[in-house]
Amino acid sequence: MSAPLELRHLRTLQALKENGSVSQAAKRLFLTQSALSHQIRLLEDYFSAPLFERKTQPLRFTPIGERLLRLADEILPQVDAACRDIVQLTEGAAGELRIAVECHTCFDWLMPAMDTFRHLWSGVELDIVSGFQADPVALLQTHRADLAIVSKVEPQAGITFMPLFAYEMVGIAAKNHPLAEKAYWTAADFADETLITYPVSDDMLDLIRKVLQPAGVTPKRRNSELTIAIIQLVASRRGIAALPYWAVLPYLEKGYVCARRIGAEGLSSELFAATRSEDEKLRYLSHFCEIVRERSFADLPGLSMIEPV
Repeated sequence: MSAPLELRHLRTLQALKENGSVSQAAKRLFLTQSALSHQIRLLEDYFSAPLFERKTQPLRFTPIGERLLRLADEILPQVDAACRDIVQLTEGAAGELRIAVECHTCFDWLMPAMDTFRHLWSGVELDIVSGFQADPVALLQTHRADLAIVSKVEPQAGITFMPLFAYEMVGIAAKNHPLAEKAYWTAADFADETLITYPVSDDMLDLIRKVLQPAGVTPKRRNSELTIAIIQLVASRRGIAALPYWAVLPYLEKGYVCARRIGAEGLSSELFAATRSEDEKLRYLSHFCEIVRERSFADLPGLSMIEPV
């Protein structure tokens, strides 16, 4: 019997197993949930049997689903390795990838991605441009960096932007702070507070740019370079802050602070990778971005996909 199996089907099954639900697997694969469900139904219709049991948490695969998973585990690593080998044979295995970042919390997810990349592209020299960069794209243009992590897309000649992921920014306060009683915070809730932020320009802070400035709210400010220092200041009721949910989750679990949504729908921030357009043929650059997305969606809670730029 000739099966309609494609590599994308096997990757779908792996994502389902690793993420435990259709919705999370769709995020991991950068698909809509309906598109992923349609793909699953086509396979189930072909085999005339379900691949997993519905309404189980995490998903429990049927014997047919388990057999296809074993096939995915056998085949996909070989396919990926062969593709890398071919790319390295055609493009050359050597190169340089210098990364510039503009976000203080990038290293939480960047370092695991870099570690994975080193094992797969041993001939590529990997490095981080020293220090926090207020304008990392400028480093691309002067060839002092090869990839920049940025929080917004500002179209420029000769620069290509690739979406990485979106994440939620949450407001954090001491557990006994009056704002801890609210279901979510509005711009007005920041007016009489001390806002603790990283020492960066306001246009790099989504809370300021998307929420406070449009509402004409200008709270008192205090700066700190380190996430843990911001957490400690908040816990001591020296002020409030807005940080990525995945960055504060360990401190929430330990009960150091509390977190609330910013706005009824939450405050979403985004991250992109910027490269020189002339380097688009360097496969290891795009593969690094793929690794970042895969590791981040696997390791960090609450991420969502960004539509292609």
